[in-house]
Formats: sequence, C-alpha cells, structure tokens
Amino acid sequence: MTKAVIAATGLFTPEQSISNEELVAAYNAFAERFNEQHAAGIAAGDLEALTPSSVEFIEKASGIRSRFVIDKAGVLDPTRMVPNIPERANDELSVMAEMAVKAAQQAIAAWGKPVSEIGAVLCAASNMPRPYPALSIEVQQALGIEGFAFDMNVACSSATFGIKTAADFIASGSVKAVLMVNPEICSAHLNFKDRDSHFIFGDVATAVIIEAEDQAKDGWEILGTRLKTVMSNNIRNNFGFLNKAALPTGEAEPVAASGLTDKMFVQQGRKVFKDVVPMVSDMIVDHAAELSVDPTGLKRLWLHQANINMNQFIGRKVLGREPTPEENVIILDDYANTSSAGSIIAFHLHHDGFHPGDTGLICSFGAGYSAGTVFVRKRA
Repeated sequence: MTKAVIAATGLFTPEQSISNEELVAAYNAFAERFNEQHAAGIAAGDLEALTPSSVEFIEKASGIRSRFVIDKAGVLDPTRMVPNIPERANDELSVMAEMAVKAAQQAIAAWGKPVSEIGAVLCAASNMPRPYPALSIEVQQALGIEGFAFDMNVACSSATFGIKTAADFIASGSVKAVLMVNPEICSAHLNFKDRDSHFIFGDVATAVIIEAEDQAKDGWEILGTRLKTVMSNNIRNNFGFLNKAALPTGEAEPVAASGLTDKMFVQQGRKVFKDVVPMVSDMIVDHAAELSVDPTGLKRLWLHQANINMNQFIGRKVLGREPTPEENVIILDDYANTSSAGSIIAFHLHHDGFHPGDTGLICSFGAGYSAGTVFVRKRA
C-alpha cells in the first residue's frame, strides 16, 4: 500500500476585507432602521426590537476581528446586507472556480511539477454554486488536468474528508497525485441581519496537492486519517433546488432576501459547543493512540477555525496543558470562519520551524456533525 504525502498547498485571499468596526456600524444602522419601521409592532409586543451589536461582543464570542470577502459594498449596505456577486455566463469561468484555480496555481508552483502528473481533482467545500456540472470539473479544465474530478460536501470538514479521499486513491494505486481545492464564499450563505451570527464567516480558497510517497521530494507524510459523522440539526442550511417550489406563489425575490432565514446558515451555538468540543477532543486522542502518537508531543495543531473558545478548549484537552500560540494556530482574527478552508489556511501559513520527524495535526469539525483528523509528520 502506497503512503500519501501532502506535497504542497496554496491560498487565495480576496482583496477586500471588513473590520469588526465596519460590520458593526452596518448592522446597527440596519437594526435602527428596522426598529423605527416596526415601532408599532414592537410597542404592541408583536415583534422584538433588534439589539445593537458591538466589537466587544464579537471578539469575546468568537475571537474574530476582521474577515476577507468577495464583495464588501453589498454586505455593508444597511438596505441590502447581502454580497453582490453578478452571475456569469456559462462559458465564463465561475467565481468559485476562479478562486480555486488561483489557489491551485500557487500550490502547483510550490510543488514544482507539471499538472500532467495529477490524476484527479477534488472540490471539497461547504457550498457549491450549482448541482452540475461539477465545480471540480470546471477547475480541472481551467488547469488543463487529465483524469477525473468530482465535488464533495461535508460542510466545515470537507477538506479533511478530501485529504482522506485523496490518500485512499493513492493507497489503492488509482492515481499518483491529487489536487484538492476548497473555495468558500461563506458570505453568501450568512445572514448578516442576525446579531448572533453576522460576524462569523469570511471568503477564501485553499488548495492541497496530495502525492504518492515514492514520488514526493519532501513534504508531510500522512500518518493516518480518521473521519466521523453524527446527525445534528444544531448547524443547518436548508438552501437547495427544491426551495423555489416552497416559496409563496408569485414570490420572485431571492431566497436570501425573502425572509426565509433557514435557507441560510443557522446554528444553536451553545449546543454545538457542548456537543462538538468533547467529540473532537476524544476523537483526536483516540486516533493518536491508534497511531502510537503521543498527543501531548504534537508540535502544532492546525484546527478548524470556527471559534477561538472551541479551539483553545480542544488544544488544552489534546496537549494536556495550555498551548502556546505557536502550538495551537489561530488565524480567526484575520480570516474569520472560512468553513472547510480554515485548517488548511492555518497549515499553509504556519508550518515553519518543523524538523524531520516532527508531528502535527490537521483537524476539522462542523455541521453534520462531521469531524476529520489528519496526523502528519515532516519528511526529510
């Protein structure tokens, strides 16, 4: 059985970003406008007045200070609160494919080999722009890659599930190298009119090249991968192709503006924290034991970037002590939650200082519930 290696990574970051101060100003302007327009209903007790947001609230709840987005103006318009991303013609490269291609090109350049050696392309992300043709096939064509491609969606855990899938293809001998991309336009499925979650997500794209060990020059040996899913409605997005049939007769406005907020990201944060943190912590420790890896000796954790409190709790549980910032990487402050891409951003930006034999962990967790662990060791 051929072992797999993470050979290279890439990152595309949008040019536009939104600070907490800017986001709070936009939300509060919307909330004030809403309260004024519905003053009578609020006074009668039929509606609840919207509570203002604040920078302090956001940072305490999440650790997030800013986020990158594809469209800043639409999000910050109090009369809109939705990114404005014009639809492209079918013969144009789609927005998400363009993001994925840019991240992939960076990974391919770092890899230093021709794309002819890549046998498969996986697009693993929490949201796809359409059911078909697969976004991965569009990326495959844009990069001139032969072989096959397909999409997969495991919400925030999509990247680790993608790495596992790629490693299995390599172990079976199906291909010698796989390109996995994680384009995420999370701002398009976020309800910016909801105080409890309007700050959570950002947009980004990452790419990972997974290669057969006997062909890799250096990189990171994948010691083992493990996946887990448990059904839960505590994080949910009901958007899908059947939504049009469910809209009231004659309603033509986009779902994002229709008031059908369950068609966007919704969560019960406290329940998620209570359920997911122990599940993931135990999963990491159990998987480490199976691989004969001492979890307290891990040099670095590249966890899913969902919430700083979750990451700190998991870090303490796994390492058995308070982790240093170098051990438990946090990129939430700049990028916010970028769904499947978060742990890969952390790995891409902060894998320095490793010596041959040093071990680390790439880990994701999110809706489903879903979780994935990828233990890696630096190669000589």
